[in-house]
Amino acid sequence: MSRTAVIADDDETIRSILQYKLSMAGFDLTVCHDGVEGREALDAPDIDPDVVILDVMMPRLKGTQLLREIRRGELGVDPDVPVVLLTSRGRESDVLEGLESGANEYLTKPFSPNELLARLEKLLARRP
Repeated sequence: MSRTAVIADDDETIRSILQYKLSMAGFDLTVCHDGVEGREALDAPDIDPDVVILDVMMPRLKGTQLLREIRRGELGVDPDVPVVLLTSRGRESDVLEGLESGANEYLTKPFSPNELLARLEKLLARRP
C-alpha cells in the first residue's frame, strides 16, 4: 500500500530534496509552494495524506497557522494527521510555538533528509 504526504515549503531546494527523498521511499506526494496552496491541498476531497510536512515561515500563510487549522478540524484532512514542521527558526520559543501548535515533530534547517525519513517512519508506525 502506498503512503502519501503533503509538503508545503516555499524554498525550491528544500522541496526538491523532500520530493527526491520521499518519492524514493515510496511516498506519493502533493507538493505546494506556500501555505495557501497547502491549505487548498489539505482541504481537497481527494487528498488524504498519511503525513504532512510544513515549513514554518512561508509567504501568505505560516506553517504554524496552517497546522492550527488542521488541528481545529477546519480542513478536509484528518485533524490527527501527523505533522512535521521544518524551519530555520531553532530558538526554544520557536520550538515551543511549533509543538504547542500541534506538531508531532519539529526539525530545524539545515536538516538531514535521512533523519527526517526516520522520524516519518516512526510517526507512521504509530498510526493504526
